[in-house]
Amino acid sequence: MQPLIACHDCDLIQRLPRMTEPGTVQCTRCGAVLHQKKRNSIERTLSLTLAGLVLFGLANSFPFLAFKLEAQVRQTTLLTGIQELYAQGMPELSLIVLLTTVLVPLAQMISMLYILLPLKLKKIPIGLPAVFRFVHKLQPWSMMEVFMVGILVSVVKLAKMAKIVPGIALFSFLALIFVLAAMSASLDSHLIWEKWENRR
Repeated sequence: MQPLIACHDCDLIQRLPRMTEPGTVQCTRCGAVLHQKKRNSIERTLSLTLAGLVLFGLANSFPFLAFKLEAQVRQTTLLTGIQELYAQGMPELSLIVLLTTVLVPLAQMISMLYILLPLKLKKIPIGLPAVFRFVHKLQPWSMMEVFMVGILVSVVKLAKMAKIVPGIALFSFLALIFVLAAMSASLDSHLIWEKWENRR
C-alpha cells in the first residue's frame, strides 16, 4: 500500500503513487507539487557532498585574501577572520560566524556522507532518521552566502586603501556555496525515507 501524504497548501490527504521514473506528483485538489522524483538522487547528492568536503578543506587551508599596502603584505584565512573578531571584543559575533560558515556546513556534509554512502552500497546506516532530521534542522543555520556578501562589501571598501589579492580559499568558498545549493536541490528526501521504510 502506498504511503499517505498531506498537501502542504490545502491539507488534502491522499495516497502517493509509486514512481519508477523521474517526475512530479501534484495535488488532485489544488495542483500543488506534492513530490518530485529526481534522477540518480543518491549518486548525484553523494558526489556533490564529496566535492563539497574537498572545497571545504581548500577554503580552510589556504589564504582567503591578501592585502598589499606598499611593501607590506598580510594574508588572512577564514579562521583568522573569526579569531580577529574575538580579539576585538566581539565573542558572540565570532561564535555566530564560526557556526554558520564552518561548523554547520561541515556537520551537514559529514551527516549527508554518513547517510548516502551506505545507501549507495545498499546498506542502511544506523540511526538514519535521527541523523536526517538533524540535517534538516541545520539547514537554516548555514549562511555562507551571507558571509560572502559581507566579504565582497569589505573588499570593495578596502580596495581604495590597499591592493586586494584573492586567494585559493576565496574561490573555493564561492564554489562551495554553489555546491551546497546543488546538493540540497538534488536530494530526494522522500527516497531516503522510502529506503528506511523498506529496510527489511
